[in-house]
Amino acid sequence: MFVEQGINSENKFWKYILGSIFVIGASFLGQMPMLGLLMAQTVFDGKKYPTTDEELLHFFEPNLNLFLLLIPFVFALGGIYFVVRFLHKQTFLSVVTSREKMDWKRVGYSFCIWSLFTAISTLVMYYLNPADFKFNFQPIPFLILVVISTLLVPIQTSVEELIFRGYLMQGFANLFKNKWLPLLLISSIFGLMHFANPEVGKMGNIIMVYYIGTGLMLGVMTLMDDGLELAFGFHAANNLIGALLVTSDWSAFQTYSIFKDVSEPEAGLDIILPVVVIYPLLLIIFGVKYNWTGWREKLTGTVV
Repeated sequence: MFVEQGINSENKFWKYILGSIFVIGASFLGQMPMLGLLMAQTVFDGKKYPTTDEELLHFFEPNLNLFLLLIPFVFALGGIYFVVRFLHKQTFLSVVTSREKMDWKRVGYSFCIWSLFTAISTLVMYYLNPADFKFNFQPIPFLILVVISTLLVPIQTSVEELIFRGYLMQGFANLFKNKWLPLLLISSIFGLMHFANPEVGKMGNIIMVYYIGTGLMLGVMTLMDDGLELAFGFHAANNLIGALLVTSDWSAFQTYSIFKDVSEPEAGLDIILPVVVIYPLLLIIFGVKYNWTGWREKLTGTVV
């Protein structure tokens, strides 16, 4: 079973705390290129130093900004590999899947399902509310965006899954010896990590229902399927296709996307609907395809 792969008498919880600090440190190291360019342009080029998140998001050219925002995840990936292999003395595969090797077909299936849903839902919203969108397509910047996003967004989303649904899920299971408490804790922590996103400031705290609900769905997916492959595919599709299709002045990713949302943001049905309707349907689709059984034991059972 996936979470049990982290159970080891030598794997004390303090190691997970130390490992998390190391990964955070690696991520901070990855922020040095952005800090260096920020200082260069403010000190030598005379640009005003950004004092708010909104000013920082618009400080650099969008493609450069996206690249600088994603680079820390490359460093974090190296950090988590080092921690798993040398601090915990586990194989890296053990925090990815319970299978003998990573199932790329699962990743691809999940990616295609959610990409299709994201594209269709975006087109439907555009058709129903065309005044809320501005056609934003610029061929050359968009092609550069495609390259940057295709290379780095899957690393960003995979790192988040490795940390939350892989490394920390196993760590909390090791500590509490059950599955339901790690599932709820990881989902809540994952949601709260998005609290600083500009979307929260625009839509209010109600959007945390979406972030925590998404974390819960990804956690259920991981426990039921005994691996991160489906979560990898979903998360990559959600961020990658979203970055390519729609941007806005208040979103975390400022991109040369095809459309720009110019509406006044507000939390409504689009926040609640995925959590209470779409995500359960998605879990049912995966459950039928991969013959998931023993839901109660896999989600709430004890860890040996």
